[in-house]
Amino acid sequence: MRVAALVLGIIGGIAGIVGAVLALFVGGVGAAVGAEGAQTVTGLGFAAIPLAILGIIGGAVATAKPKAAGILMLISGVGGFIAISAGYIIAGPLLIIGGILALVGQKELSRPK
Repeated sequence: MRVAALVLGIIGGIAGIVGAVLALFVGGVGAAVGAEGAQTVTGLGFAAIPLAILGIIGGAVATAKPKAAGILMLISGVGGFIAISAGYIIAGPLLIIGGILALVGQKELSRPK
């Protein structure tokens, strides 16, 4: 479970960065043509980049500290959905599922054998 969380966290974080860059692009094009609310889209795109990086960090530590990794990936997945909803459509589920798997992996780790 922890290895799956590692893979999902890293892939989800990379997809989140791509989604954030897409949101920045859309916000930039909107600002160029004078669309209302384009600055908001750009700001939320900038907010999604640290969330995606947080997801990558969570995925990277999934084998060593699964509880912390699960919490980081869940925060990243939910926060990204709040920030750029449609831009996080691939990354969000990957990070949320990875976070759940990391937390389940923590419970397996603490169970007596």
